Amino acid sequence: MMNSLATALSDFFFEYETPRQVLVRNKHIGVVCRLVQLAVLGYIVGWVFLYEKGYQSTGSAVSSVLTKMKGVGFTRVNGTERVWDVADYVFPEQGDSSFVIMTNYIMTEGQRQGTCPEVRPHFDWQMTGKCVNETGTCEVFAWCPIEHDREIPNPPLLMSSENYTLFIKNSITFPQFQVFRSNLVEGIDNKYLKSCIYNEEKDRYCPIFRLGDIVKLANFEFSAIAREGGTIGIIISWECNLDLPIKYCRPEYQFHGLYRSVEEEESAKASVGYNFRYAKYYMEGGVEKRTLIKVFGIRLDITVRGEARKFDIIPTLTAIGSGVGIFGVATVVCDLVLLHVLPKKNLYKNMKFKYTVSQEEVSCFPESVTILNLQPSLRGMSSG
Repeated sequence: MMNSLATALSDFFFEYETPRQVLVRNKHIGVVCRLVQLAVLGYIVGWVFLYEKGYQSTGSAVSSVLTKMKGVGFTRVNGTERVWDVADYVFPEQGDSSFVIMTNYIMTEGQRQGTCPEVRPHFDWQMTGKCVNETGTCEVFAWCPIEHDREIPNPPLLMSSENYTLFIKNSITFPQFQVFRSNLVEGIDNKYLKSCIYNEEKDRYCPIFRLGDIVKLANFEFSAIAREGGTIGIIISWECNLDLPIKYCRPEYQFHGLYRSVEEEESAKASVGYNFRYAKYYMEGGVEKRTLIKVFGIRLDITVRGEARKFDIIPTLTAIGSGVGIFGVATVVCDLVLLHVLPKKNLYKNMKFKYTVSQEEVSCFPESVTILNLQPSLRGMSSG
């Protein structure tokens, strides 16, 4: 018993087993094998390493965005002239990454709480139960006079907003690699910022954008979107290869129209454009009054997407290991052709597989021993 155990342990530790290989000289199989191996090699080198960057680890970004608008608008409505600056046409005013720029409006001045005839049926108003013969409508308790918002000014009152400028300051970090960047990249200083305007070809890294250019890059017509409003998404994309010098880690700007244009939505007549209301309250003669403004504007939503890559030995070894395993596909394909397609498939089976008979079967069927002894050439061939 001890001798058997010792022998088993000795065989386990001091013997090495290797699979038997059969060399087949066949032009067709050789070509198939090399083509499959070449395809696998192309996949590993071209797709895994060059395209997918399988030799690098990835890290996501943490970012912040600050914005600042500049520009002054001028309107003349019913003989009243008005100047609009940033504090008047940007909502909210904190410089967030999502805000609205007013391009058109309907203003109702001198509203006070009281009773007046409704303009049209409106379920939000408090009905008094009286009818007004002059207007043929019901009397309501509301902020009077009632707002008339059916006729939207056309052309937009603030068409000058096309020339407003937007300054975007974006800071980003990749915590996994301890890398900090800003969209004020190398070459952008105070002197450059005073004269540059973003251009896809000439000034692609300038962080100052003309509102009209943003609308155009989002495939909108400014006069159409300015009349009833809309939404545009600005994406700041950081794709950084940290195996290269850090100066090549630069942002790319993309512009997308998030709401369809006014012309496209006219057929639906449902929630066209973008608008909201806000009011300015004041006291006059001891009575609270307000100026109600229905704002039509362009909403800008700024989103930052970032991913950094850097060489890492662990994903490199993983990619190589998986690639080596895929090389086994060539062997599987060639074996299928050898054993099931070629005319000499039985010969290849005898060469590849070694058939043996257990002692129990030999004692029960002694004639099998005679067969093996009578065909030494086959036995030698099968034992390979």
